[in-house]
Amino acid sequence: MKIKRVMKEVTVEADGGQGGAQGVQEGGKGTVRPDIHNRAMKILRAREPYNGYEEVGEKPSGFEVMGWYLYEFCFYFVQTVLVPVVFPLIISQLQRLPTDSLQEWAKNHPAKHCSQKEIHLYSKLTNHTIRTGGGSNFSALEWTSIAWATGLALAAPILGFISFHLDGHFPKLITAAATGIGVFFCLPAGFFKVTAIFVPYIAGIVAASTVATAAHTHHLGLMIRCFTGPTLKRSQFSLRQAVSSRLSLHATAAGCLGAAIISSFTYHMLRELNDNDRDVMSLWVVSIFSGLIWLVGVLHIVTSISRTTDSISFSSRLHPFSIFKYPHAIGGLAGVFLSSFTTMSIFTGGVIFIVGQLCIKPVHLLYFWLTYFLFPLVSLSVLQPLLHVIKMNSVKMQIVGFLLSLLSSGFGFYYGHSHWKWGHLVLFGAIQSTATGILYAFGRLLVLDCAPSGKEGAFSIWYAWMRAAGLCVGFTVGSVAPGRIRTSFGAAFCTAIAGIVVLLFGNISDVGGAVAAGHVREECERSSSSAAGLDSKESARV
Repeated sequence: MKIKRVMKEVTVEADGGQGGAQGVQEGGKGTVRPDIHNRAMKILRAREPYNGYEEVGEKPSGFEVMGWYLYEFCFYFVQTVLVPVVFPLIISQLQRLPTDSLQEWAKNHPAKHCSQKEIHLYSKLTNHTIRTGGGSNFSALEWTSIAWATGLALAAPILGFISFHLDGHFPKLITAAATGIGVFFCLPAGFFKVTAIFVPYIAGIVAASTVATAAHTHHLGLMIRCFTGPTLKRSQFSLRQAVSSRLSLHATAAGCLGAAIISSFTYHMLRELNDNDRDVMSLWVVSIFSGLIWLVGVLHIVTSISRTTDSISFSSRLHPFSIFKYPHAIGGLAGVFLSSFTTMSIFTGGVIFIVGQLCIKPVHLLYFWLTYFLFPLVSLSVLQPLLHVIKMNSVKMQIVGFLLSLLSSGFGFYYGHSHWKWGHLVLFGAIQSTATGILYAFGRLLVLDCAPSGKEGAFSIWYAWMRAAGLCVGFTVGSVAPGRIRTSFGAAFCTAIAGIVVLLFGNISDVGGAVAAGHVREECERSSSSAAGLDSKESARV
């Protein structure tokens, strides 16, 4: 309120100064008194430090922040469990295996002693039993990849269109619409026992979840700006880092908890499958339950506050491409794609390897999933208070995430032909889950640090699409060569190295991106825009 009162007085004083100058010009036959003109200009310059405060909006309440966490809890599993795990399993149950499939598997794996149910599950997922009219054959995993890519192609023009409205007056409506469409495609997943129908099902869910990711990330950018203000001194940038990292890490932990619940429910329903029939009812229940959980996240709309800005000219058709003016943001997008590819390739290749090659007890798969999704609740919670002590930023934390992915993928590549024991699975899951959480939490922060005020939506759409594209390509690579873990882990190892190279040698900096975006000003720049040019009398009046 004090800032608004000061701005109002400055405006009145400036208007009076300009009017006085104009009156002197009229009364003085075309002459302008330089002292009055200079005085008005000085007062206008004195107003500049307060220009951004009107656009900040109300500081987010704890109720709003908890609502934002709730949506992450109800939504994170869509692209990490529902699409890459549940839907391939549903599609696989519609396929019929040859009568000699068990003998063929035993012939190719003479040293493995798996249960008949495991062999059926693995064979239905990996065998090319889906035949198209053109004569091509696909597996259930490959069919999911095709549908995923279709959803990405569908989401691209939608994201470009909504970028104007995300940065305008309809972010709540976009979140509600995307959630509703995604839930709609989750509900009838097992009603029609036709393989082809799953392409529009999955494509619709992927497109809706990508739009929802953009809206969710946009809201995070607005909350960070409201917590820290429009501009900070360079020495104060650590305040923005502390706020943004706390929000993103806690949300990631909440999302992992939701993914753990869905993965546990998926395992429970897998035990109810009938191997001798096209049983999709059990997994259809998982899809319905996932859709209902996602729908609960709409409560986030009730808790959020509308924060609109008129700083963007919506007549500009290049608004969705404004991110290409900021090199640091481009580097951040490259890191997001590479990290998503790396984590999904390791996860997909690892799960297929565990199911089809290790022949472990089925309950151990559940333990692996729980380790993978629950361990970040501990590791990320411990990491958050240490960030300020060790002075780590978004770029450095992503490098740490890539290094952990190098460790886990290198471990899997080197011991790909060995028989992993339960302890190996736990260690592998703990390391890789921490890497996944770090890369996800800090990848979006780097992009938002580079987004100018009023353009968070234009940057969020690119973040959402690049992340979904990385997950899709990673899933495809992880599932294209089932049984050969070195293929997926080797590819993930290479992309992790590429991610480190991009972040280290790409001249990418969160501080540099924030400076370019206008979130951070140099000390001298702040002082030059202050009221130093006013004399003591004018300063007292302001």
